[in-house]
Amino acid sequence: MASIHAPPQLSVVIPHLNEPDNLLKCLAALDEQRGEGIPFEIIVVDNGSVEDPEGVCSQVEGVRLEREPNPGPGPARNRGALVAGAELLAFIDADCVVQPGWLCAIIDLMNTSPDVDLIAGAIGILMTDPDRPTAIEAYESIYSYRARLYVERHGYAATGNMAVRRCVFQAVGPFGGISTMEDTDWGTRATAQGFRLVYLAEAKVLTPSCRSFGELAQRWDRHVAHEFRKLGSDRIARLRWLITSALIGASPLFETLTILRTDRVSGSHNRWLALKCLTRVRLYRASLMFGLARHGDVARLLGSWNRQKS
Repeated sequence: MASIHAPPQLSVVIPHLNEPDNLLKCLAALDEQRGEGIPFEIIVVDNGSVEDPEGVCSQVEGVRLEREPNPGPGPARNRGALVAGAELLAFIDADCVVQPGWLCAIIDLMNTSPDVDLIAGAIGILMTDPDRPTAIEAYESIYSYRARLYVERHGYAATGNMAVRRCVFQAVGPFGGISTMEDTDWGTRATAQGFRLVYLAEAKVLTPSCRSFGELAQRWDRHVAHEFRKLGSDRIARLRWLITSALIGASPLFETLTILRTDRVSGSHNRWLALKCLTRVRLYRASLMFGLARHGDVARLLGSWNRQKS
């Protein structure tokens, strides 16, 4: 059992906003990692919750609670990194549940591979009933949190499960604010500077799926708005945007084979649920993209980022 008073080898930073139940599960799973004998610290950074999470944090020994008034998970993570005491930083979300071996996998790789600068861990869906997933759970199991793809194709790590050397974080600079996709932005800056990013399947967390289609749509609101903002007034880029919008709307026709082949869900019924949800999501994205091309109302989408849709 690791002592919480020993100098930490890893600082775990968790941004939090109005998720007390999820946060408690997150902290309890991290506390179980102390049995690995590796000292680490837990830093929760509250980002303006209606109910302060001090009571939740006090239920797990050794949790440090900080507060960041500047809205957005990026600023909250920056605050946690600023006060962290270890030379290795790990970022997870408040609704993430670390799996057995998570801590050891990160420490072992960082200690034995000095050429590795940052790690993207695996992220899976925490299902209410693995044998009977909802349509959203089936869809997200296949299409959300594809951490290996983010690393190998796009050169960034999802901040729901990421570890980095402190010196590298300081060299790259802080995460962006609420107006940016902070993990994409930070990760691509890091790899552009030549820092080495690797995917580590053994460092896994599970996270609940969205509770409703409105919550799922809210994620795409933010992502699509950020992508549209990058276009500026370039007419060619806007034409490509319209073409991409049409292709996304038609894409469910070509995703059937992917869903049939996947090992992330099993059974024909669950695959059918995934396809139905995928179709709804892609049509929503396409209509959102066409709407932005007509009206360009990016501020409305970003302004509703942390509010539930019906």
